[in-house]
Amino acid sequence: MTIDSHGHEHELEPQYGLPERLPDGERILWQGSPDAGELARSAFHLRKLLLYFGALIALRGATVLADGGSWADAAWSLLLPSALALTGLMAVGLLAWLTARTAVYTVTDRRVVMRIGIVLTLTFNLPLRMVESAALRPGQRGHGDIVLRLKGPDRIAWLHLWPHARPWKLAQPEPMLRAVPDAAVVAARLANAWSAATGVALDPAASAAATGPEASSGVQAPSGRLQPGLT
Repeated sequence: MTIDSHGHEHELEPQYGLPERLPDGERILWQGSPDAGELARSAFHLRKLLLYFGALIALRGATVLADGGSWADAAWSLLLPSALALTGLMAVGLLAWLTARTAVYTVTDRRVVMRIGIVLTLTFNLPLRMVESAALRPGQRGHGDIVLRLKGPDRIAWLHLWPHARPWKLAQPEPMLRAVPDAAVVAARLANAWSAATGVALDPAASAAATGPEASSGVQAPSGRLQPGLT
């Protein structure tokens, strides 16, 4: 498999989100970026971190009270851990925002292009004929993640992709379009583009799942059959 990776500065892009202008005859079907709020929740687990830090702070206050301290002592003891927790949460939120702001996903009728990276920008060019399967994991408010399983022995390093990679797939990393708005619509366009590019017809059930209002089961384009949603 040939996977092109280009270091590229945004201001030097000949076409937004792409390392070079598309050739004649190729057209963009969808282009967008992750939703920062959904990315913070799903990829960076900001809500879980908030609950974790909240539990630690509450435990700290309860410990002071159990040791005979006053409510004033308990409140005073929470100042430093609360400040540290807030700093950590703000750092994670900023990282999620920067990740969303610098990432651009492009789906054309021939490929999927991922321009990712905050400090070091990389662009991965994934031809549709090299995509073995695609699965939709629905999120909240119409957002979702679209996972791409690639054919062949070549792989993109998981650290190069993160957080735009399926979690815990370290040996065989799978690129993931994270926190995509209107994910069911994007999945349907991707599935139809794959079918047109490869000449393999889609299972009507898969197409319906990709375009239906819930899109709860995910879609597997390459084999033309439905793939269970990812967890």
